[in-house]
Amino acid sequence: MQAEGQDKIVNTVRCAWAGSQRYGALVWSGDIHSSFEDFRKQIVAGLHMGMAGIPWWTTDIGGFSGDNPDNPKFRELLIRWFQWGTFCPVMRLHGDRSGGKEVFRKDGSKALNTGGNNEIWSFGDEAYAILVKYIELRETLRDYTRELMKEAHEKGAPVMRPLFYEFQKDDKVWDIKDEYLYGPDLLVAPILYEGTVSREVYLPEGARWTDARTGRFFEGGQTIYVEAQLSTIPVFLRDGKQEYLIGKI
Repeated sequence: MQAEGQDKIVNTVRCAWAGSQRYGALVWSGDIHSSFEDFRKQIVAGLHMGMAGIPWWTTDIGGFSGDNPDNPKFRELLIRWFQWGTFCPVMRLHGDRSGGKEVFRKDGSKALNTGGNNEIWSFGDEAYAILVKYIELRETLRDYTRELMKEAHEKGAPVMRPLFYEFQKDDKVWDIKDEYLYGPDLLVAPILYEGTVSREVYLPEGARWTDARTGRFFEGGQTIYVEAQLSTIPVFLRDGKQEYLIGKI
């Protein structure tokens, strides 16, 4: 890439190792299945990658292989994954959906099929409205995300952070793997199970937390029960920071 005159090099790859960040590696988690089980695994994978020193990481939102854009269960999965993708280092919708077409080369030989529809308007009106909301939210987060990328570049700090990265004195956070921090200020607790519209969220001790949906305050060091209908994802703001997000999630 340097030989071709590039000076700001970023390559999307799925083969990487500790130190690959030196070469502009943006790693994605590979051709994963479209399932809530695989979705749950991505949280842990992303946190491991960040702690291994590779801050630029992403997944195929909705999973790569399988399922139909017209399937209501898949639409639910896609929405939940898309919401979480808003708070990942790179937000990226990709996948080989059913309903693709055969492709042939000019000489008549068969090439790989094209995938089915996978644009944000491919999953119905309800899903479309929710996905647009989170694209707009990601844009609202632009300045904050750029600050995180700058910190990752200069100090090696992960963009996705296990709770213990910021709250090492709280013994309860060390085994939590279904919530995390997007940078220092945003605690993200994705909905990771089919048909679920609520969950428990642990708020680390040593900070005061604001529910980004309701604006309600909570002292850290406690587990709370949070409602999260299909249009929302539980997100909490640390010590009054990033308050411009209240009511937008």
